Amino acid sequence: MSLKIIVLAKQVPDTRNVGKDAMKADGTVNRAALPAIFNPEDLNALEQALQLKDQHPGSTVSLLTMGPPRAAEILREGLFRGADGGVLLTDRAFAGADTLATSYALACAIRKMGEYDIIIGGRQAIDGDTAQVGPQVAEKLHIPQVTYAEKIIKIENGKATIKRRLERGIEIVEAKTPLVVTVNGSADECRPRNAKLVQKYKYAKTVSESQNQDNDYLGSILDSRPYLKLNEWSVVDVDADLQQVGLSGSPTKVKSIENVVFQAKESKRLTGTDVEIDDLMKELIANHTIG
Repeated sequence: MSLKIIVLAKQVPDTRNVGKDAMKADGTVNRAALPAIFNPEDLNALEQALQLKDQHPGSTVSLLTMGPPRAAEILREGLFRGADGGVLLTDRAFAGADTLATSYALACAIRKMGEYDIIIGGRQAIDGDTAQVGPQVAEKLHIPQVTYAEKIIKIENGKATIKRRLERGIEIVEAKTPLVVTVNGSADECRPRNAKLVQKYKYAKTVSESQNQDNDYLGSILDSRPYLKLNEWSVVDVDADLQQVGLSGSPTKVKSIENVVFQAKESKRLTGTDVEIDDLMKELIANHTIG
């Protein structure tokens, strides 16, 4: 049985390098000022999709990402690892979207992509840490969802068997397909790039990227190899309501980002006596660090 798999992936700012220019005046993230990376847990999700593809010959894996034109790099990274294609949602109207507007836009794109058996994404993105987009997409598509997945064990007879890693243990659950699955960072790490696939797809471009390059040789390559043309969709392409995307469709606004640097004065030295250890445990429980 072959599967049609969609992977939700996001290009995120590297939050390890947040500086004073990380925010714009309107409260949105200044992505141009931060290095961009493939969201870590989305890589775990991609690996789960590729494992399903390995188990079910004839299956296809398509990535879906939303962001500025440079987010096309996410699609290429997926192709380098074994995905079959992808779609970049990019439009100025999508800018500044919170989780509600993002999930709406993604759901519109998924409907345009057609039939699917399973949608897989990371549990959360490191730039927001909300863990809301995957579940919201499932709600908007009116399909089941399984969160905190660590392993998609199998899919057969219209049911997926999934191992969940929770705070206090492990669950094995079943859910009917189609469904949305969000994957923990404890799942298998994504396989590295495949050298042959890098050579095959290194010139893959979206329409915007190909229009902005002046190399006639690359232009001829794209014309002669259709598989190198990455799909790029706008608000109009996915029939989205302008009032439900971007800032217009976002009831949540980011007010500020603070870069917290721990100073030596905030540290505490212990001699290892029973009394000091006991006092430390009481303090950590009192401020809810543990317990």
